[in-house]
Amino acid sequence: MTEYVTVTADAPMGRTGAIKLHGRDAFDGMLAAGQLAAETLDMVVPHMVPGMATAELDDMIRRFIVDRGGIPATLGYRGYTHSSCISTNHVVCHGIPSEKTLKSGDIVNVDVTPIFDGWHGDSSRMYLVGDVPIKAKRLVDVTYECLMIGIEQAKPGNHLGDIGHAIQRHAEKHRYGVVRDFCGHGLGRLFHDAPEVVHAGRAGTGPELKPGMIFTIEPMINTGRADVKLLDDGWTAVTRDRSLSAQFEHSIGITEDGCEIFTLSPGGFDRPPY
Repeated sequence: MTEYVTVTADAPMGRTGAIKLHGRDAFDGMLAAGQLAAETLDMVVPHMVPGMATAELDDMIRRFIVDRGGIPATLGYRGYTHSSCISTNHVVCHGIPSEKTLKSGDIVNVDVTPIFDGWHGDSSRMYLVGDVPIKAKRLVDVTYECLMIGIEQAKPGNHLGDIGHAIQRHAEKHRYGVVRDFCGHGLGRLFHDAPEVVHAGRAGTGPELKPGMIFTIEPMINTGRADVKLLDDGWTAVTRDRSLSAQFEHSIGITEDGCEIFTLSPGGFDRPPY
């Protein structure tokens, strides 16, 4: 049976497995953190060009977040030494920034989580570099549609399975694979918390959505099979069949009549082309 706990000012912030229900102050904090994440992803738009090293992008991201009073949550997280994850083409998630440069035709996901005033704003977005093939553009479009279709199901009285089911149905209609090895998650003053938000499933199953819940929805969609493998670096996940993969992510909070998206782009850059 799912356990819920109402978060109070003096409540411990540890992971207990219970789903936290937050008040308006938490939503305000998440909006501020989420907007910093969105502004960071807006900032990199003009730099997504052939010849740009992903390590240079990561340096820009770190400076941007820190200059605005934030802290990159990934920097030092479980030994990770970068301020973002940058995943290209067949990399599903957690791509490590490096001196490798972008080339025309690449599709790129940038995932950032700034901590601002103690709150985590978690978001990722796809970018198109140069002349991108139609097949890759279509994957990016459908993945964004999957995210927003999932968000449409994020309202009180629905269940987490409704979100996963809607995403899976839309992706598989286009003959794409939905990654199950990684999922969305609860968020707030903790980087990762309950519940797990799987992007596939049966409608009407899983924990009920209640006002005050805060979590991410971040579908990873492949042009081929859903299977992934982890590289020897312990972070980078790639498609087993080397097919292209795309991902979008928003942080949201369940309200009395729907949900609030904390990570919308202030520049209108929520999906490419930008």
